Amino acid sequence: MTALRQLRLIAILEGLSYLLLLFIAMPLKYLAGQPLAVRVVGSAHGLLFVLFLAALAHAAVRRRWSLGRSLLAFVSSIVPFGTFVFDRSLRREIEAALPSS
Repeated sequence: MTALRQLRLIAILEGLSYLLLLFIAMPLKYLAGQPLAVRVVGSAHGLLFVLFLAALAHAAVRRRWSLGRSLLAFVSSIVPFGTFVFDRSLRREIEAALPSS
């Protein structure tokens, strides 16, 4: 798996875990008094966030991204739905890197 594909997969999983945390687990904790959801989803999200940062660093070095592009990718991970917006540029970059047939 290429560095871009790996980043894309982890970014999607991280983005989904973030949305689950924000829109399901946190309301369950604060509105229904069930903190377990935040502990479980929060732990999974934390792990995925660390994996995202590692995959981002790997892809940025391999693809020789500018600091600006790398920072944009990082910021996309802390804005809700941001990784899904950033995914469009990753798909275009992956398609451009494919050999023409």
